[in-house]
Amino acid sequence: MNTETQASGLDTVKLAMALLLLGGGVVAFYWFAEQSLLLRVLGLLAVTGIAIAIASQTAKGRSIWGFIGDTRTEVRKVVWPTRAETIQTTIAVMVMVTVLGIMLWLLDMFLFWAIRVLTGQGG
Repeated sequence: MNTETQASGLDTVKLAMALLLLGGGVVAFYWFAEQSLLLRVLGLLAVTGIAIAIASQTAKGRSIWGFIGDTRTEVRKVVWPTRAETIQTTIAVMVMVTVLGIMLWLLDMFLFWAIRVLTGQGG
């Protein structure tokens, strides 16, 4: 048995343990429904944190953690629009949605009128 197989088996055990812990936390959250919501939420958050800590010790967890770090780095590189650009774009979208809505409403009214005339229901 090589080291990679042992690590993979141990990773599977760690992930299963993390999932069981998380599932147990959710069950406990609902099982103790008569307790304070604040305490239940804090307990669930603690269990979730522990489950994430256990899962992050696996190869898959380290990979995901690295991906999250890389994502944060890329988000920092983004050139975000200014407030004025955001407002102008929002206004343009709202105007176009309104114009398109009115056009579709007029088309609907015309088609409704045409169908009534063609079927003999209109005057």
